[in-house]
Amino acid sequence: MQRLRLKRNYGVFLGAHHHHSAADNGHEHGHHHHHHGHGSHGRAFALGVALNTIFVVVEAGYGLLSGSMALVADAGHNLTDVLGLLIAWAADSLSARPASDRFTYGYKSSSILAALANSALLMLTIGAIGAETVRRFFDPEPVAGQTMMVVAAIGIAINAFTALLFAKGSKHDINLRGAFLHMLGDTAVSAAVVVAGLLILWTGKIWIDTLTGLLIVAVIGWSTWDLAREALKMGLLGVPRGIDAAKVRALLSAQPGVRAVHDLHIWPMSTKETALTAHLVMPGGHPGDAFLHALSHELEHDFGIHHATLQVETADGPCHAARMHEAGHDHAD
Repeated sequence: MQRLRLKRNYGVFLGAHHHHSAADNGHEHGHHHHHHGHGSHGRAFALGVALNTIFVVVEAGYGLLSGSMALVADAGHNLTDVLGLLIAWAADSLSARPASDRFTYGYKSSSILAALANSALLMLTIGAIGAETVRRFFDPEPVAGQTMMVVAAIGIAINAFTALLFAKGSKHDINLRGAFLHMLGDTAVSAAVVVAGLLILWTGKIWIDTLTGLLIVAVIGWSTWDLAREALKMGLLGVPRGIDAAKVRALLSAQPGVRAVHDLHIWPMSTKETALTAHLVMPGGHPGDAFLHALSHELEHDFGIHHATLQVETADGPCHAARMHEAGHDHAD
């Protein structure tokens, strides 16, 4: 009886995704499956991992042989890049797997787990490199400036090429954009090592290498903090960066016939896709499929929300979900 009463009060429940619809027990649903190129960048990941793995071995070896802490620090950073690319690759592949009865969203959120794992990995790297760099301040060792310059110059070429592998996809994929920007940052770090090597050859000041190592740690720390903060927010289903929930509510409230909007939820399905659910109070009656499909399209165009589910309520008074939500707040108070 409760289900029948709720059906009568709610009117229509519609998942509005673009322009596909079907009827089911008096409810209308629109479904559109978004793939967004999931799992389609395997070759770029493979090449990026291979090139950076080779370079990590070469850079770390020459860093130890030349006594350059800047090279060792950069090698450690590049090692996290390799592991990060592997994690992102695994997440990209998992996200291509279809949904199932157990995982109704598929494995899209694995990309959020990958971002959290990369954050933890970078923090460990910062600690290890920072500790060794500080030790070098009190126990300086000779540094081969020319070796620093040559190895870091190779790093510039490899990092820049790896960045180009993700340049095209970065326009539409936030994960690939992150990889692209990260590799560009690595290119800049390698350039800093080249400058440090040149200054050491010019001045003979060994401390320049240690200072460069600390600067690299600071750069990694800054980017890691931003990544960790965003990944944690996504893990807690916070509204994704770049989406203003107040503006979304304003758009929904401004639609003709909408008296009120409640139970608005916006959350990341993955690092690439965003979902929304909302209740629209429309006492004038159900507005029709065209209205809901157009509104869904507007949400995707203006806010990048790919999966919008809009529930229309034609009866006066709060729905069951709203009453439960208010009861929960009262209980919490």
